Amino acid sequence: MNNELEFLVCATLIGIGATVVMDLWAIFIKRCFGIPSLNYAMVGRWIGHLPSGRFTHENIARATPIRGEGVIGWGAHYGIGIAFAAALLACVGIEWARQPTFLPAAIFGVLSVAAPFFILQPGMGAGIAASKTPQPNTARLRSLMAHASFGVGLFVAAWVVAILHVS
Repeated sequence: MNNELEFLVCATLIGIGATVVMDLWAIFIKRCFGIPSLNYAMVGRWIGHLPSGRFTHENIARATPIRGEGVIGWGAHYGIGIAFAAALLACVGIEWARQPTFLPAAIFGVLSVAAPFFILQPGMGAGIAASKTPQPNTARLRSLMAHASFGVGLFVAAWVVAILHVS
């Protein structure tokens, strides 16, 4: 397999796998502790307003609904997971996907929390790092835990890809 194709295949499989781990974590947290996860339809709503030049909202839940916002949000969730996996591979090299180690994945997962803190949450009306929410520190911790689970998922998915000799 040529390097570009190997990179795309690995980024796609690792990104999807890591996002699945993140979603399984969210299901666990909801079932065991009753803590709901992010409503990806609201992400889709936010994305759906971007083409009209609307980048921030006072409260995304009160914004005009967008047709297909659930599909848009979930698609973006997985697309972003793939993009983050590609960014990780761009930083550490494709060799990492052949012999993954935990630390780069964990660090990258934790650092990826910058995206919701500085892009998504402010855009949806929650403020930088959830500063406008009723319990910002709780929201921050939940985001950090979700993205840490994504980091674990990056490692687990890369490990599975390496075992299957996809690269």
